[in-house]
Amino acid sequence: MTVFRGVGASAPGPANTDVMQTVVATMDNGHTVVHWSVTRRLAAEVLGTAFLLAVVIGSGQMGEDLSNGIAGLGLLANALATGAILAVLILMLGPVSGAHFNPAVTLSQWRLGTIPGRLALAYVAAQVVGGLVGAAVAQLMFDLPVLAASQVARSGSGLWLAEFVATFGLVATILGCIRFRPDAVAYAVGLYITAGYWFTASTSFANPAVTLARTLTTTGAGIRPEHAPAFMFVQVVAALSATIVCRWLFALQSPGGRASADVLD
Repeated sequence: MTVFRGVGASAPGPANTDVMQTVVATMDNGHTVVHWSVTRRLAAEVLGTAFLLAVVIGSGQMGEDLSNGIAGLGLLANALATGAILAVLILMLGPVSGAHFNPAVTLSQWRLGTIPGRLALAYVAAQVVGGLVGAAVAQLMFDLPVLAASQVARSGSGLWLAEFVATFGLVATILGCIRFRPDAVAYAVGLYITAGYWFTASTSFANPAVTLARTLTTTGAGIRPEHAPAFMFVQVVAALSATIVCRWLFALQSPGGRASADVLD
């Protein structure tokens, strides 16, 4: 869900020095910077997105099973589990891939120039694959049919607006924390999504790969396949909008060091 440069990562040991580990460099401050191979970065995106979907769907089903029909209790369980796993996954995999797990985040980073276009496309493909795997695993864990289309209706202007707000806020949270508190990104993202479950009418999907994968779950976390494209379109628009606003608001810099904002006043 965010972007790490790998600062502070440990240098690879003897078992981790194959040709796929491209560059290891030491900065002036003594920190080791590991530039991970594309293979490892994509694997991290697959793994992270898979775990994210497994938790979103699995905790939703578990909450429903144990809440005795109290909808709010099930939603609380789902929100807490999702927020918690996001923080864990970002802390664990952020130094490898940047922990995007979300095409909206990858799109934002591409627009900011921190990831090249071909790699961004590969990230999105990895996230889609990971999401589908995670959804299938969650279905199997609860003895539910795999690759069964969801019947949960999620359509309408209120839900579309909710997805715009949820995705805009998520991207803004990430960019603001990267700019001012990079050490807090994992916790901020987890907290934001936990809150998003409760203050948005859509329960804050905010992720095209998640949305697509949730068309293939028979649990209450799903979305009908015909309703997913509108969610995904709004999420993309929101991510681009948030990137434009935050680029100016936070005076974000391009990788070359030049301020991305036109005016810094």
